[in-house]
Amino acid sequence: MSLGPDIMQIARRRMVEALKRDGITDPQVLEAMGEIPRQFFVEESLRNQAYDNNPLNIGMQQTISQPTMVATMTQALSLSGREKVLEIGTGSGYQTAILAQLSDWVYSVELISGLYYRARDVLEKLRIFNINLMMGDGSLGWPEKAPFDAIMVTAGAPQIPEPLLAQLAENGRLVIPVGPAGMQTLVRITRTPDKLVREDLVGCRFVPLKGRHGWA
Repeated sequence: MSLGPDIMQIARRRMVEALKRDGITDPQVLEAMGEIPRQFFVEESLRNQAYDNNPLNIGMQQTISQPTMVATMTQALSLSGREKVLEIGTGSGYQTAILAQLSDWVYSVELISGLYYRARDVLEKLRIFNINLMMGDGSLGWPEKAPFDAIMVTAGAPQIPEPLLAQLAENGRLVIPVGPAGMQTLVRITRTPDKLVREDLVGCRFVPLKGRHGWA
C-alpha cells in the first residue's frame, strides 16, 4: 500500500519533533525541515523511510544525509535569509532545497552527472527557483560567483580546500566535514576581519569529497 500525503505530513511533523529533541533550536531551520517534502528526494522504494533519522542510499555510491545532520549543518551556518550560499555536493537536492528556503540564493555544484540531472528535475518540479546548479569539481568552489556569505560541503574532505576559504566573504561561515575517509569532524570556519576562526562541532561520517582539493 502506498503512503499518501497525509501520512507523509504526519511523518514530517514527527521528524521535526525528533529534531527538537536532538538539540536543533533554530526555528527557521525547523520550519524549513517541516515544509520540504523529503520523500521526493529519495528513491521511490525508500519513500516509506524518508523521515527516519537515517542516511539513505540515492545510488551512484552516494547517500542523502540523515535529517539530524542536515539540520545540524544548516543551523551551523546561522542563515538570516539574505545570504548568497555555496553548496558543494548537490546530491539528491534535499539539502539544496533546505538552504534555498533559508537564504536569498544558492549556488550548488555536483560532480556526478546522474545526480545533477535528477536533483535539477526534482527541484524544478517543486518550483524552487532561487538556485543555480553546476556540474563540476566542487572542491574548486564557484569562483565566478564568489564571495559567498555561507558555504556548505556535504562530503568529507581530507583537509579544508583552499579555494573555498578564498571564496568566503568577510563574516562568512564555512561548514565542512574534515578527516579520514572513515570518520570526520564537522568543522565551522568563520572569516573575521583579521583571521579565520575554526570550531569543531561534532563527529560525523560522509562520503568522500572527490576532486583536485579532495580525495583522488
